[in-house]
Parts: sequence; structure tokens; C-alpha cells
Amino acid sequence: MSSVYPNDIDDVARGILGYSRWWQIVAAAVMMALVSPYQYVWSSLEGPLAVELDASLSALGFVFTAYVVIMALVQFPAGWWRDRHGPRVVTVIAGVLAGGGYVGLAFATELWQVYLFYGLGAAGVGMVYTVAVNTAVKWFPDKRGLTTGIGTMAFAAGSAAFVPFIRYMIAGDAITTGLWSMGVLIGVGIMVGTVVLKDPPHNWVAESDSSETETESSTAVADGGRRHYTWREMVRTWQFWVMYFMFFAVSAAGLMITARTILYAEAVGLTAATATIAATVLPVGSAAGRLVVGGLSDRYDRELITAISFLLCGVGTLAVVAFGSLESGIGYIVAVAIAVFFWSSQFSLFPSLVGDYYGSKHSSANYSLVYSGKMWGGVFGGGVVGWLVVLIGWEATFVVGGVLALAAGGVGFLLRPPIASKDL
Repeated sequence: MSSVYPNDIDDVARGILGYSRWWQIVAAAVMMALVSPYQYVWSSLEGPLAVELDASLSALGFVFTAYVVIMALVQFPAGWWRDRHGPRVVTVIAGVLAGGGYVGLAFATELWQVYLFYGLGAAGVGMVYTVAVNTAVKWFPDKRGLTTGIGTMAFAAGSAAFVPFIRYMIAGDAITTGLWSMGVLIGVGIMVGTVVLKDPPHNWVAESDSSETETESSTAVADGGRRHYTWREMVRTWQFWVMYFMFFAVSAAGLMITARTILYAEAVGLTAATATIAATVLPVGSAAGRLVVGGLSDRYDRELITAISFLLCGVGTLAVVAFGSLESGIGYIVAVAIAVFFWSSQFSLFPSLVGDYYGSKHSSANYSLVYSGKMWGGVFGGGVVGWLVVLIGWEATFVVGGVLALAAGGVGFLLRPPIASKDL
């Protein structure tokens, strides 16, 4: 995919900011890494919290589900505000909520307090997420796949530092200290990032007027092109609904694997070592997929990359079933790595496509609506998978997830930029 943006775009950005636009990505990535514990450390906290509160695991079972829902839902109002008033107010509030969530959790003595403080933290995470991802969309129309990949990779990989820390604190019977210290670090770090973040002026860089802008390539209808869609206009295009289905379907497969890798390995008789290694490659593969596939989508047709990526996620998911039934540990690990590598690419591909198709002016609100498809994927990967396992068994359930990912890849071949007169 060739860029039609001016070659001096970095100089234009430097003239606006007074420094390199890449510092915007650094700030966004650091904030994403800071809020990552809410998603990736919960499995380490759930058991110790149950002991601390003398509560059952089933009573805590919906804390993470509530996190996924709140984190997704808050992105639309936060993104709507950010698109109109800039990122700073949203990120200040996010710092208070995300930092305060863990501080409050540290001193929680009742079950309802766990839900309250984790929910408040989830709202902060959602605000940071939409600000960080769309900072890349707004400042890097020429490198959307790569820069959104950097931010979302930080969200996946940032927990690598937090997990050992919190497990060490739990082992030392210092969970309270571990939680409030993480909360302080998160809050202060986000406040520092707030000082750096700034949105570019509308139409700060325009595409060339060459004939390339008349093509139907993704880049050709991006920021300097013909139109910036509001969310109301976006939902009236069929492309939005195709992407919404794709986001749900591939999330269903990816979240199913993320949540059930160890349990599935145990169910099919694989060794504990295999299960542990498979779980270890999850965050690594997830982080790498966002960066590598996102970067590739800047160089080649983004729609084609998206479709192929999700097809390979489906193939990887079905391979998990095949190697599990063969009791091949190495095959199982490789299949899990392939599935999550190509599943996670959605978190760099979809914000890029939304920016390509609908412009950057309203990108925060627009992408948040597409991202809300993750809620339904989470419902499938959590409760529905648990129900299906009882009803039809592990293998058939994972096949359903694989078929959903294949369906997402299949409809991805239909994607093309909206043309106002035809698609509205």
C-alpha cells in the first residue's frame, strides 16, 4: 500500500508540537502498559482476594466480566469527549480512576467493594485505551497499523513486569502493599503522560491531489481525503456492521483460547508443562501479532491482511483441537501461538481501518463503537464457552470458536472503503 501523504509529514508535526510526534506514541504506550494489570493480573489476584475476603471464587467470578463490559462501554463517551475537547481531561480522570481503583481494592473488606473499585478502575482503563489508540490514528495517518500496534502491544506486554511483582507481594503476605503501590504508580504515570498528549488540528495534513486519491484503497479516503464521518453516519454504512461482526467473531475465538488454554490442555490429557508453556506464549504471541501484522498492513492492502489474519486465527484454533486430540504437546503450543498471534492483530487492524474509512476527526468515538463488539466476544469466551463445554464437550466448543474466526476472515474479503453516495 503506497502512501499519498506528503514526505515532510514529520516536519509538519514537529512544527505543531515543537518536538517529534513519536513522543505521542511513547506516552500512549507507557500509559497502556501501566493499565494492563487490570486485564492480565486478575488471574493472580482472584484466589488471594477470595482468601482475604473469605469469599468463594464463584462470588468473584463476574468481576472480570464486569471489567470487560465497563472497559468497553466507557470508551464511547470518553472518545466522544476527546474528539471534541482533546485528550487531557479524559486522561486526568482516567488516572484518578485507574490508580484509585487499585488503591481502593487494597483496602476492600467486602465483596461489593471489590466490584466497585475494580469497576472504577475498568472505567479508567477504557479511557486510557481509547485515548492511546486514537492518538496513533490522529498523529500517524501514514503509519496507523504500526503505531496502533505499538500501543496495543504495550497493553498486552506491560503486565510482564506487574505479574511477577504482585505474585512476589502475595507470597510475602503483602497483597495490600502490592495493590496500593501499583495504584499510585498507575495514577502518577498517567498524569505524567497527560502533560505530553496533544491532538493535532483538524486536517493538519492533507493527501496529495494526485489521481491516487480517486482509487478505492484504504489510505486514499483517510484524513486528507473527502470526508470525516460522525458515529451516526458511520453506523449507517454496511462496512461498520461487517467490522462489528468480525470484531465479535474473532474476539470470541481469541478470548476463548486466552481464558481456557490450560483447562483445555488438562481436559485432553496434555502434560502440566505443556499447559504452562502454552499459557506463557499467550501474551508474547498476542503482543507480537499486534505489532507485526499492524506494520504489514501499512505496506500492503489492509483489507487483505485483515482477512488473511483472521483466517489464520481460525486455522490455528482448529489446529489446537487437532493437536490436542493427538496429544501432541509441541503441536498444541505452536497452534496456540499461531491462533493468538493472528487474533490479537485485530487491535491494530480495526482502529487503522476505522481511521482509513471514516477519518480521524471522530475516530475515538467511531472506533469505540467497533471495539464494543469485544463485549459479545467476551461473553462467548467466558460464560457461553463454559455452557457449551458441558453441552457438547471441549473439542466441539473449540471448533465453534474456530469456525467463528474463519467466518470473520471470510467476510473480511468484502471490505472496501465507504462511498458516501452508495453506502449511506
